[in-house]
Amino acid sequence: MTYLVTGGSGFIGSHLIEKLLRNGHSVINVDNFDDFYNYQIKIKNTLQSIDQNPDFKFSDKETDISYLTDISRSDHYQLYYQDIRDKKGLENIFKSHDIDLVIHLAALAGVRPSIERPLEYEEVNVRGTMNLWELCKEFNINKFICASSSSVYGNNEKIPFAETDNVDHPISPYAATKRSGEILGHVYHNLYHIDMIHLRFFTVYGPRQRPDLAIHKFTRLISEGGEIPFYGDGNTARDYTYIDDIIDGITKSILYLEAHAGVYEIINLGESEVVTLSEMLATLENTLKIPATRKILPMQPGDVLKTNADITKAKTLIGYQPDTDFQNGIKKFVEWFLRK
Repeated sequence: MTYLVTGGSGFIGSHLIEKLLRNGHSVINVDNFDDFYNYQIKIKNTLQSIDQNPDFKFSDKETDISYLTDISRSDHYQLYYQDIRDKKGLENIFKSHDIDLVIHLAALAGVRPSIERPLEYEEVNVRGTMNLWELCKEFNINKFICASSSSVYGNNEKIPFAETDNVDHPISPYAATKRSGEILGHVYHNLYHIDMIHLRFFTVYGPRQRPDLAIHKFTRLISEGGEIPFYGDGNTARDYTYIDDIIDGITKSILYLEAHAGVYEIINLGESEVVTLSEMLATLENTLKIPATRKILPMQPGDVLKTNADITKAKTLIGYQPDTDFQNGIKKFVEWFLRK
């Protein structure tokens, strides 16, 4: 099978591509190496995902990415330096390959930055996604997996969060763009018969996690003796999901989509284990064997108080079964962090 993966040089995308290649599939990676965080991290992710030496000698962004696209090209893998907002550029990629299924992970991520840059988030997360659907329609590609987010639930008072819950009250532009994707996706499914699964990811962590996300950021600050920005009273809570479990959920969604027709589904992918901010920080302290210095700050606009996934549907429909508890997941993450 040939899969087009957007955002394939990011945290989740690079792990997914690594898995798909090892399973004998062909992959087209579309990524714009956005400056949301250091592009060099994405280059290392890319090299690791295709099992090449990540000891890359950097010069400048355009030269580095050009060289990377050349050395990474093979019969089973091709990297395109491409922004999903550029429909014409995407069209050239679709023309060049026989694509069986699109896995759309690319997005502008982050709740807090979306409050500062809402129009850019709409351009990437809504218009960029629609560009892909328009091309799927044009090139008769009728299998599509899309990354959504637990943020669509907002401050839902019903715990755990189920796919049937009302999600009409997002509290950040990022969450609103992800919910918009789910709704517009149904339009393309209904009008053009594109079979589709939207996966609501719950706080993914593990090796290659973005450095701006809490677990990675806190680990670095604790190791360096810096202050931890500690928002609120420590009782905010997240359903942290280890990267291997997320990749398992995506690959099982692919298999389900390939085996069924007439599909439009929204599925939670979480660990179904709630960990408070205080518990998360304590786990990092214990694993690193270094005490943290907290800088107490007020809650930030757009932050949800708690996330908790009801994964009954994922278990029943696709056979999803997460098996990495938080303690073991943090141990694996810290081992990776200390090696890198």
